[in-house]
Amino acid sequence: MIWDQHACAELVETADLTELHRYRGGGGGLVSLNVGFAPHGPEVAASVLHSFRAQVEAIEGLALAASVEDVDRIAAAGDTAVVFDLEDVAPLGGDLGAVAALTALGVRTLGPVYNHANAAGGGCLDAIDDGLTAWGRDLVAEMNVRGMVPDGSHVGARTTFDMCAVSTRPVVFSHSNLRAVWDHPRNITDDQARAVADTGGVVGVTGVGIFLGPNTPTLEAMVRHIEHAVGVVGIAHVGVSTDFSFDWETFRDVLATSPELYDASYTAWGPVEWMPPETFVQLGGALAARGWADADIAAVLGGNFRRVALESWEAHA
Repeated sequence: MIWDQHACAELVETADLTELHRYRGGGGGLVSLNVGFAPHGPEVAASVLHSFRAQVEAIEGLALAASVEDVDRIAAAGDTAVVFDLEDVAPLGGDLGAVAALTALGVRTLGPVYNHANAAGGGCLDAIDDGLTAWGRDLVAEMNVRGMVPDGSHVGARTTFDMCAVSTRPVVFSHSNLRAVWDHPRNITDDQARAVADTGGVVGVTGVGIFLGPNTPTLEAMVRHIEHAVGVVGIAHVGVSTDFSFDWETFRDVLATSPELYDASYTAWGPVEWMPPETFVQLGGALAARGWADADIAAVLGGNFRRVALESWEAHA
C-alpha cells in the first residue's frame, strides 16, 4: 500500500479529481487530499469538501474511507482510498466545535498554522515563534478527542514542540523534509523529528523540489531525506507524501502574487517543481535497489502512517 499523506487539487468545486487515477500505477493505496488552507474561511472549505466528497463517490477507482478497515479494503481491491486534510485553522472560523463536524466528513489531519502565526501558534516562516497559544492547546486536545491527527508541517519549531508536549496521541509532519539534508525554512530539524517520533508519530518526507534540494524533485533526492530521517528516528517513524499540486500552474501564480503567505525561499530556484504521482509510485523500487528489506519499504510507503491512523482515528468518548 502506498499512503500519500498530503496532496493538493485546485481548491475549487470544479477541480477534476480523476487526476487521482495517476496513483494507480502503484496499485491500491490512500491519498489525503487538502481541502483548505490559510486564505479559506469555513464556507469555502466546506463547499470544497462537499464537492470533493461527491466526486470521489462518483469516480470509479476512488472511494471515501471512514476507517482504517475501509482503507485496507479499498487498497486491496487496487483502488485509491481518499481522506482529507486542512492546513491552518482559518477553515475552522475560530470554532473548536468544527473539529467534530470536519472529522465526520473525512478530514483526518490538520496543521494548525500555515507558514505565519495565527490564533493557534507560530509559523515556520515567522522570525519569532511564541509557541502554541492557549486556544491552540485547546485545539490539539479537541483533535485528540475527535480522531483528527495534529500536523506540524508549515508550523513554527517552538509551536511543533508544544504540540508534541500536549498531544495525547501521535503528532505527524505530514509533508516535511529534513533541514540537515537541505537547509530550507520549510524543512524541520532533527530535534523536531525526534519530538514527533516520541509521540508515536511519523515524519512524511515529501516530493517538492525546493524542499528536497535546489528544486530537485527526484527519487534520489527523496531517498536521501528518507534515509537521513530513518537514521534519526528509526524506520517506524518515517513515511512519505507527494505534496503534489495537481493545479501546479495555478499554484505557481499564487506563489508570485501572495507575499503574505510565502517568502523568497519558495522561488529562489525558479518555478517550483513537483514529483508527480507517476514518479512517486516508483519509490519502492528505488529503495529496493539500495538494498532495503521488503518490510522496511512497506513501513515507509504506508505502514507507518497506517499505524498512526489506527491509533488516532477512533474518537474518544
